[in-house]
Amino acid sequence: MTVVLAASGVRKSFGDFTALDDCSFQLHAGRTLGVVGESGSGKSTLGRIVMRLLTPDAGTVQLAGDDLYAMGASRLRTARRRIQLVPQDPRHALNPAMSVGDNLRFQFAAQRLPRSTWNVRTDELLDQVALSRDYVHAWPYELSGGQAQRVAIARAIAGRPDVLVCDEAVSALDKSVQAQVLNTFADLQRETGVALFFISHDLAVIDHISDDVLVLNRGHTVESGPTRTVLADPQDAYTRELLAARSVVAAA
Repeated sequence: MTVVLAASGVRKSFGDFTALDDCSFQLHAGRTLGVVGESGSGKSTLGRIVMRLLTPDAGTVQLAGDDLYAMGASRLRTARRRIQLVPQDPRHALNPAMSVGDNLRFQFAAQRLPRSTWNVRTDELLDQVALSRDYVHAWPYELSGGQAQRVAIARAIAGRPDVLVCDEAVSALDKSVQAQVLNTFADLQRETGVALFFISHDLAVIDHISDDVLVLNRGHTVESGPTRTVLADPQDAYTRELLAARSVVAAA
């Protein structure tokens, strides 16, 4: 399988606080890596590092085999189109002064998609996230949390990226809506082959969507491997604690 995103020996400190210590992983095309841990475990710091929003103190991050932190401005612009973020709170990520259609078209312009493709691409994206095409005229304040997150997903996949970084992308949603949005991610992955770097504090969410899992505790990797294998027989006490405390993802 092709490795689309990888990190090796990543370290990051903030003053005397070590947020990440010798963290490594590989994410393969068409698969989902779940990154799980409690608040302060380092998972969101790792997410910012793989998007080159935060510079590590040591270690490397590679996007499709290229060192993300060795790229010049031109190559970095291309790389940023290949790795996109789905945020925790789409209501803050969507421009409230723009309709859904205009939010998507703003993304098209930012990624330099040909203007002649915008209308067709808008329809395609709404179809892909299971929203009626009538939503093109809706305003962000008119959307439910699940609908807003679907728009955020549509915007993130506008340029057909290789990787989506999903930072607590369903944590603000009701359990039943969580399942619907998680299934949207799974459908997109089957259709497009996009890889998901899925960050969550909730092991039930990770169990529901992930092929592989990386368990972080206070910046350290305590377990990693295929999700089913790790959760069936966790070797670390911290993973067992997360298992005992996990919630339930409602059936869609």
